[in-house]
Amino acid sequence: MTKTAGRRPPAHAAVPPPPAPPPAGDLGRRRLTDQARAYGFLLGGLLCFALFSWYPAIRAVVIAFQTYTPGSPPQWAGTANFTRVLHDPEFTAAWRNTLAFTLLALLIGFAIPFVLALVLNELRHARAFFRVAVYLPVMIPPVVSALLWKWFYDPGAGLANEALRFAHLPTSNWSNGTDTALVSLVIVATWANMGGTVLIYLAALQSIPGELYEAAELDGANLLQRVRHVTIPQTRFVILMLMLLQIIATMQVFTEPFVITGGGPEDATVTVLYLIYKYAFLYNDFGGACALSVLLLLLLGAFSALYLRLTRSEGDA
Repeated sequence: MTKTAGRRPPAHAAVPPPPAPPPAGDLGRRRLTDQARAYGFLLGGLLCFALFSWYPAIRAVVIAFQTYTPGSPPQWAGTANFTRVLHDPEFTAAWRNTLAFTLLALLIGFAIPFVLALVLNELRHARAFFRVAVYLPVMIPPVVSALLWKWFYDPGAGLANEALRFAHLPTSNWSNGTDTALVSLVIVATWANMGGTVLIYLAALQSIPGELYEAAELDGANLLQRVRHVTIPQTRFVILMLMLLQIIATMQVFTEPFVITGGGPEDATVTVLYLIYKYAFLYNDFGGACALSVLLLLLLGAFSALYLRLTRSEGDA
């Protein structure tokens, strides 16, 4: 029996003509249908943003210029809320603590992830395990992390002082001391949030061409010189972007002061966001809370504009 599968057709066989393109009207209707379907999928996300992000933000700006108490009609107050907030002694303390927290977070929490990324990038064994170990704190809910560290910092039976006693070193008040509370919260925030930063740095490090390191080694550069002249210049844009994002994030710190210290001792850890919480839910002054929110929004908006400008400049380059 002769096999016919795979036999090429004779040269004189007629080739069927290509299918005719659909009419222009059908293409237009199809394109319109596809666009309507795409916008339909986007509609849910846009409604969520409008309901839970845009509307509260616009509403807060309006209430900042009103005397607002739940259960009573709002009354126009002009800039009275801003004047009252600016003359509040806690306002100065909150901004001082927030800026100090941001500065300490840059000194402590900005260098440590970069160093860890350098170490993980040089590992040859158990690299996946250490990546998971570094990222694990990010997967723990922030309130749970804060409660764990609150027990860790307990001046009596806390693990931190127990370790110091075991090493025959003097103990500390940690989050209960006016001079150590803010640093203690910075350590908590650094531990809880550095996992994502480390992974971003790792991705940036692995994108550096190996030829640059080989050329540096041939020129006799040691490890520190390679980091200074190759690694940092090649990752400077990522470093700058993460620094701006960290400033924006640390100026909104709330969970650690709220759970661990309650703003104390002696208002040593009252931050701007925690003061907004006090105005709204302790003082029942929603106008003052929204005025503080607007001031914080203006400052963070300036940093966000700088971030967008830098990313746009890098993209154009």
